[in-house]
Amino acid sequence: MLLGARSLNEIIDVLDATERITSQDSRIAKELKGYRKRVVLRRQQLAKARTEQAEVVRQRAAEKEAIEGKLAERRQLLSSVQAEVQSLVAAERARQAELRRQAEARLAQQQAAAAAQRKAEEQAQLNSDAASDAAAPAQSTDAGSVTSDTPTPEVATPVAPPADASKGAQVVAIAMQYLGIPYVWGAASPSVGFDCSGLTMFVFNQVGVSLPHYAAAQYGMGVPVSKDQLQPGDLVFFRGLGHMGMYIGGGNFIHAPHTGDVVKISPLSDSYYVANWVGARRVL
Repeated sequence: MLLGARSLNEIIDVLDATERITSQDSRIAKELKGYRKRVVLRRQQLAKARTEQAEVVRQRAAEKEAIEGKLAERRQLLSSVQAEVQSLVAAERARQAELRRQAEARLAQQQAAAAAQRKAEEQAQLNSDAASDAAAPAQSTDAGSVTSDTPTPEVATPVAPPADASKGAQVVAIAMQYLGIPYVWGAASPSVGFDCSGLTMFVFNQVGVSLPHYAAAQYGMGVPVSKDQLQPGDLVFFRGLGHMGMYIGGGNFIHAPHTGDVVKISPLSDSYYVANWVGARRVL
């Protein structure tokens, strides 16, 4: 380039151009080297990311498999529990039906016994009246007439018997009409529901006995009675006066247990009621 130059300025221009080209080539070569390094680094990072992603996918697949296995176990357990619940529900329905049958049979016996007792009392009253009339002294005058001061015997009026049976049998019969009514806290009406004290308050009100709508307050009514002396219509209390019901005979009582349940019959011999027994009151 020097030999071919025709002037000093041309030589300078050629040298400057050469320097620029050389500098640009060097820069390009440097940038290319850096680019290659970045490509290699990116490839390494990509390979590492792919490895990590594959590991994450493997872990997620394992977790999914474990979850699906546990889900299958839960479904199997749920199916088993549902079957058991259905069995328990069916057993409880059968038990309630049997308890109701027994209670109705006892109620019929109580009503028959009460009717027989009323009839016997009426007959005894009639016999007593007849005996009183026969034993009254007959005072006569010479003409055979009764003197004016002879007392006229009064005929006693028989005591009116209960409508169908004793009040205890009556409240039992009334309460059993509401078997199956849902428990509703604070309620005391068959159209809405009953809680434990609401049921007894409503039933006793039907025979003219007023009770407060509170189990602890009802425990202050009437007179105490021991468990072995319970009679139909007696109030029974449990769980620190937090629950109550009404004895119906045969070791059973009727009550509204708790939310989600209905008015039902339960044996006093159930372990829960034995453990939480408080006492009983007779208000009839």
